[in-house]
This record gives sequence, C-alpha cells and structure tokens, in this order.
Amino acid sequence: MPKRRLTRTYEPNPALQAVYDRFFDEIQVDESWAGQVRELAGQGTVVYVLRNLNFIDFFALDHLTKRYGLPRVQFVNDLGLWVLNPMGKGWLNAVFPRRGVTPADELRDALSSGGSAALFLKRPPGVVDIATGASGGRGLREGDELMRTLFDLQHEHDRPILLLPQVFVWSKRPDTLGTRPLDWVLGPREWPSPVRTVGQFLHNHRHVALRAGEPLNLKQFIDETPSLSDAVRVRRVTYAVLRRVERERRAIVGPAEKPPDRVRHEIVRGPKLRATIDELAGEHPADRAILTGRALRILRKLQATPETATLKGLEVLLDRVFHKIYAGIDFANQDIERLRAASRDGSVVLLPSHKSHVDYLILSYVCNESNLQLPLIAAGENLSFFPLGPILRRGGAFFIRRSFKGDRLYAAVVDAYVRRLIRDGFPIELFLEGGRSRNGKLLPPKYGLLNMVVDAAAATPRPVYFAPVSIGYERLVEAESYQRELAGGEKSQEDATGLLKSTQLLRHRYGRINVQFGRLLTLEDIQHELGIDDEAETDEPTRRALSVRLANRVMDEINSVTAVTPGALTATALLSDAKLLLSDEQLLLRCERFFYVLKTEGARITETLQTRNGTLRHDAIHEALQMFRDARLVETSTQPAKRRDAAVRYSVPDKQRITLDATKNMIVHFFVERGLVATAMVMDRDIGVLRATLIDRVLKLSRLFKFEFRFHADKSFQDIFDETLDTMIASGVLKADGDSIVPGAGRQGWDGLTWTLTYASLLQNFVEGYRVAARGLAALVKGPLSEKDLAKKSLAAGNRMHLAGDIERREAVSKPIVVNAFKALADQGYVSILDDGRYELAPSFRSVGAVKAIESRIAGYLRANARRGEAS
Repeated sequence: MPKRRLTRTYEPNPALQAVYDRFFDEIQVDESWAGQVRELAGQGTVVYVLRNLNFIDFFALDHLTKRYGLPRVQFVNDLGLWVLNPMGKGWLNAVFPRRGVTPADELRDALSSGGSAALFLKRPPGVVDIATGASGGRGLREGDELMRTLFDLQHEHDRPILLLPQVFVWSKRPDTLGTRPLDWVLGPREWPSPVRTVGQFLHNHRHVALRAGEPLNLKQFIDETPSLSDAVRVRRVTYAVLRRVERERRAIVGPAEKPPDRVRHEIVRGPKLRATIDELAGEHPADRAILTGRALRILRKLQATPETATLKGLEVLLDRVFHKIYAGIDFANQDIERLRAASRDGSVVLLPSHKSHVDYLILSYVCNESNLQLPLIAAGENLSFFPLGPILRRGGAFFIRRSFKGDRLYAAVVDAYVRRLIRDGFPIELFLEGGRSRNGKLLPPKYGLLNMVVDAAAATPRPVYFAPVSIGYERLVEAESYQRELAGGEKSQEDATGLLKSTQLLRHRYGRINVQFGRLLTLEDIQHELGIDDEAETDEPTRRALSVRLANRVMDEINSVTAVTPGALTATALLSDAKLLLSDEQLLLRCERFFYVLKTEGARITETLQTRNGTLRHDAIHEALQMFRDARLVETSTQPAKRRDAAVRYSVPDKQRITLDATKNMIVHFFVERGLVATAMVMDRDIGVLRATLIDRVLKLSRLFKFEFRFHADKSFQDIFDETLDTMIASGVLKADGDSIVPGAGRQGWDGLTWTLTYASLLQNFVEGYRVAARGLAALVKGPLSEKDLAKKSLAAGNRMHLAGDIERREAVSKPIVVNAFKALADQGYVSILDDGRYELAPSFRSVGAVKAIESRIAGYLRANARRGEAS
C-alpha cells in the first residue's frame, strides 16, 4: 500500500460545495482581511487561530481561504466528527488507522509542506461540564499541546510563524450572565455547540461576520521573552490571542446583558447615587426608603431594554421603509473601520447632527448593516408615548427629560445611569443640539447630558471616544410641519395620531441620506488643547470647560465633514438668484460654480454628485430637481424656444422657499466667511472699500451673527478674516488696489463682481431676517413681551414687509432667524432680557424713532438696490 500523506486540504463533494457557496459567500468579510493574510504569508507561515472548536467555523474558514486564494488549510484539530472528519481523518483513518502519528506530527507536516493550519484553542463545554461547573462558564482547554508544537517549530526555523486570530460572529445577541436551560443542550451563547451555531447562522445569516484580530509573531515573542519557559509562553500567547479574539467579538455583540431589574438595583446601590439619596433624606430613614423607591421608578421609566425580537423586527421594517422612501444611504467603509477600531479599544459616544426623527433610527441602521454594536440612544421623554415608546425602548432608546432643574434626585439617577453605560462599554448616541433643527443649520450645543458623559468618561479607565456624525438629507420627511413652524406656527405634540399620519410619507421619495463621521476625539485631546495636564486632578470648572470645548469641537467637525449632496447644491443654486425664473443652462452653470468652490475648499462630495473624473454630474442635478418637483417645491415652465436656454425654466413658489432654504442651509456654512466679506463689500453702490473699513464691517457682521453661524472656536477673528480675504484674492474674486479692496478679474467664466454679489446673496435672507426682527422691536415700545409673543409680532411685520417689497427673500421671515436676532440685539445692548425671560427695550431705545434707527443700521448691510422700505 502506498504511503499516505499526513495532511491534505479539504475537498468537499459537489453537493456540500454548493451548500457552502450558498451560505458562506454571504459572510461579511473585513475588506482588509484577504490583503492582510497575503501580506503575512509573504513574511512567514500563517496559522489561523480560532477560539471555540466548531466544525462550522472550520468549513467556513476553509471555504473563504479558497475563495480569496489564501494559504490553504492543511491541518485542523480533531473536529469530533469521527468518520466524518475531513482532510483524510474520517472513514479512511477509521479503517486504516495511522499508528504512531500524533496531531503534532500532522501539524509539522502541514506547515513544513508550505501549507497553513487552523488551530482551535478551546472546546465548548458539554452538558456534564456545565452541570458540574467544570467550565466555569468558559471553554475548556483544547490547543495547548499544538501550541507547544508551534513553539518547537519556531525554535527550529528562522521563518516566523504568524498567529492570526480569527472569529466568526454567528449571532449579534450579547452574551448572558449565568446558565439558562437551553445552554445545557446547545452550549452557552458565547461558547456555542455546532447545532446552536447553525441556528444562529440561519437566524442571522445577513450579518454573520468574520473578523481578524491583530497578528502575533511567535519568533518576535520568543526573542522578547528570553527568560520564560515555553510552558509559560504557551499560556501567555494563548491568553493574548483569546483576548484579541474577544475584543473583535465584543465590538459587534457588546457587553454581556443582565436582567433590567438587576441593573436598576445595582445602579441604586452605587456610591454616588446612594450619597445623594442619603443627603436628601437627612436624618429620616423612612425618607431614604421613599427616595430609593422613586429612584427605581425613575430608572424604570428611562432605562433602555434592548430586545432581540424587537431589534430583528425593526431591522426588517426599516430595511423596507428606507429602501422605499430613500434612494440610498451613503457612508464610507473607512469611517466604519475607524469606529470598529475605537470599539475594540474602549467606549464610543456617537454625537450626530439632529434634523429629523429619522436620526434616531439611521445610525442604528448603519451600525446594524456594518456589524457594529447598536448604540443606546438618548431620546426625549416626549417620544415615550404608546405605542412608539415601548418599541423604541426595546430598540435601544432611553428617555430623559429636557430639563432636570429643581430635581436633584432625577439628575443624580440619570448621571448614575450614564456612568453605568460608559463603564460597561455600551456605545451611546446623544444629540448635542437637544432638539431638531428646523432650518437645516446646526443649533447651539446643550451641555447637560454631555457634562454627565464627560464626568463618566473622566472616571473610566477605558478610553472613551467621541464621534462627531453628520447626517445629511436631500429632503426632510418633516418638511411640511417644519414649514409651518418656521413661519411661526406651534410645534405639534408627538402622539399616536401623528404616528398614524406619518404613514403618508411612504407615498413620497426623499432622495438619499448621507452619513459622515468626523475625527474621533478624546478628553485627552481636549485637555491638550486647553493646556490641562493629563495627570492633574480636574475640578468642576475644569470639567465644564472640557465639556464646552468638546461640544464646540464636535460641532465644528460635523460642519467640516458634512457632505455636499445633489439636493443641497441644487437648492443653493435655486435660492442664490433673486430671478423668478432660471433656465436649465443658468441653473447648471450656478451649480458648477458652487461645486468648484466646494471642491477647492476640500468639502466632501457625495459619489452621486460627481463623475469618475471629479466633475459635476448633471444628471444628479436633474434628479434632485425632479424630487423637488414631485414635492411641489419647484415649478417648471415651458416657453417658446427662441434661444436654446429658453425652453425650460425653473422657479421656486414663494411659500416653498422657506422649505427649500432648510436644504440649502445644510451646506451654507461652507460659504459664511466669504458671504460676510461679500456682504461688507456690496454695502456701497460703487463696490470697493478700504481694507480697514472692510475689516470693521466684517467684524460687526460677525458679532451680529454670533448666534446664527458657527465660527471656528480655535481661531481668532483676524485669522479667519485674513484667510478668507487671501483666498478670495487668490481666486480672483477680489483684488487689492492700494489700500482698497475691489472686485477682481474673476474665474470660471464669472467676473469678480458677479462672484461677490453671488456670495452676498447666499446670506441676504439672514440680513433681511435680522431687519425683520429689528422692525418687530417696535412692539416693545408699549412694554415687555415674551419671546413667543415678540416673535409672532415680528413675523407678522415681516410678512407685511415682503408684500410691500421691503425685503426680497420670503425665507427671511423665519422664526429661528428672528429668535437668533433677538439674542444678538440683546447682546449688543438694544434690548434687555428680564428675569422672567421677557424682552424689553434698553432705556435709550424706548421710542419708535430709536427702533427705526436700529433697523436702519441692519438695513445698511444690504446692497443698495435691496434697501427698499428702509426706515428713515
């Protein structure tokens, strides 16, 4: 009988191969995995190391290594299949056993012949192991002897042996503490039997993932530990590899879950919350029990209780709904990998922009699709109504009040809950803006919940990463309700009736959603920016300074990574011209000009907006126009074609401009600095101004709009002005003429004057909105008014101003603009804010004439031909 080879690759029969192709090809493989294995194979001998002995894992790994043309597996531990064992160790070995051949001999043969090996380090506990407690809730030793063989081989050869940790995540359900009845038969969730693995795969086949941990070089490890014996090295290497595997797995499934009532009682027993309860109770033990009971009730009301069945249902529902109403959801894989790396290393706090209720769902959807652990989401208590509240709670939402003022116990409970989430390693999602932005721009950050997160992060030994996230929409599902609110209408209360009405959105299309992640920030980063020593104890004022700087850095990051979508670019072009009608050629020309500016400034551009060559994709603009036409935001008219550009013209209905303005505002921040300089330039009929005068005007404008636009917190006004002016001069928009600044030669087919007027037009509605607010101050001549009443009167005045032609832009009559203007006017001393929140005129401005003078000062920032109706 010819001599049999000790090892061989596994070659499944055609029927099994078809099954493997059908199921294993769906496994999500890390994009860099195949490249990493090939690179390692060029450096040494690759050994795939897996945690839990499972023949399903082996068949999947073997299939994927063949699919990607990677080193073939020629050895694997005994899989426990007896006559069905693969690779020549099944029925053939049972009939003709090889005497004197050990698994160590087979491993040597496989690696010496240039092959690879799959090494399982642990064996899942059986029923007896679980019943006797022999496993201690963990797997049993399996690969120690084979690991010693690897060390022997490494001593004998110079070529390094590279251990590459691998983990298949068959289920995204988190581990559970303790043993459940089903675990006796199928094995624990974290140490599943093959039967349980098959069940997990069939239930979760869309999201099964193969993840690779950081490789370990045995030769390097031996060189770095000369004083250790191989027995100690085996234990250390085994522990190191298992830890790397577990980090990859936990990045997907998250921390082990506990019963909600157990979590609540553990939180209430925490020392910080206990101290608050004791302080509030004083010397009355009965009050202590009452306060403890109230703390438990608060926790029950706010606590998230993720449930697998609900999450699976939401996955199916959202997948169908999102694909029905949106053309797609765009995000970059490299952003996801950065998040994954952070999740392996510590805890992640997601800080997205907030423009829609869809925000609550979209990041969870992206994380689910990318096999990242789903975040627990801080939601307003207004969303806890039935039936939505229970669904969101089981989907990972926890509900908190908008304000904690006057309730120390509530604040202490929320603080304790947040600390617990951070300590246990749960990813958290919270919205720094507090409420949804109705006009497309970022709102000022709120610090209440962030202060608690910062305190918890400072007290946690694991790193905490803060991830700024920009969520961009081409059209908002709440557009109609926002239009009513922007015009001064009351906000609708969320309830079941509104939920039923929202089903109408399924009849419409809303373009694409774009999700962009900014640079991940840590408290250490912010401490360095503020010059705070890492080792120094941080007191309360220092921690609050950290929160403020962190919040502003996050908001700046969100603005900088916001992607330019076809809808936002089209809306910007449509609203940047005061003409009632724009031809297709004129509109595309404006889009091309703005596209060029945005690209040169390094703004992120969505793939659908540009061609492979990086030029503007005209079809994307036409698709956005069609979306706006379907929503009746844009109208078209056809005229006799005397010229080629006269056939089709676009216009925005007057009442719809405020809705389209919200889409424009998603990218208006890219133009603010240029817009302020341009606005200061066009104040005179003869456009040209001394540099010193220009600086003074822009400084006053930036102070006026301090509550409207975000300016970089880490730059001075002079630095921002100089950079902006230099850029505008370098691009030909402006030029220096002695001590004066005048329009330049231009670029891209427009002269400098056209560019200057266009930049100014992008901010014209804001200047006009502040003028509306100034005229509204006349209502204060009779006495103080609340912000709500003053806004109503100002908006009514603004509507009259627009009808009279005093202002051009209908979108200037906007409640958020007017309210921000009140804050600015108070900051500049024209009005005062009383203790009860009402506004009153400052003593020197309590006359109609004085109020007219305030309006005239603001109207002075409008270009000469846009100052009609200026108060005299």
